[in-house]
Amino acid sequence: MSRPRDVLMAAVIGAHGLKGEVKVKAFTVDPETLGAYGPLSTKDGRRFTIEALRPIGDDEAIVAFAEVKDRNASEALKGTELYVPREKLPEAKGDEFYHADLIGLEAFDKDGRRIGAVESIQNYGAGDVLVIAADEGEEILLAFTKDNVPDIDIANSRIIVAVPDEIDAGDEEQ
Repeated sequence: MSRPRDVLMAAVIGAHGLKGEVKVKAFTVDPETLGAYGPLSTKDGRRFTIEALRPIGDDEAIVAFAEVKDRNASEALKGTELYVPREKLPEAKGDEFYHADLIGLEAFDKDGRRIGAVESIQNYGAGDVLVIAADEGEEILLAFTKDNVPDIDIANSRIIVAVPDEIDAGDEEQ
């Protein structure tokens, strides 16, 4: 599995007004930082430069892009995900991680046995959950806590996870 290069910063959730502004859901700590790292881009390579931004809550903002000048164009952007290259972002501090840094890491148990690789990070409302694509073909969902993931070694592309007993028991039954 390849490691992602880009970090998801926001998603367009709808048009706003008649002049091409859009409403976005920001995945940053502060929506005002959306334009701090240069133009935003889409997976298909389109680039958008923020001309103006007004936060309207903890995780939403109204954004005017230089490339979007009317409501029809802004309506066409609904659902568009906006990214920046990972290298444009500052290094994470302490026990903070960018999802893009975790995806693709190999997962090992405490005895050094490879379990699989981190496929994605999901959040269903109660906190982040690592989705590990197990080498046996199953998915393992693991709450992303210090107890469950005691060691993260991004430099060596690996994490150590506390494998739940029911997974170990399942391996022994085979």
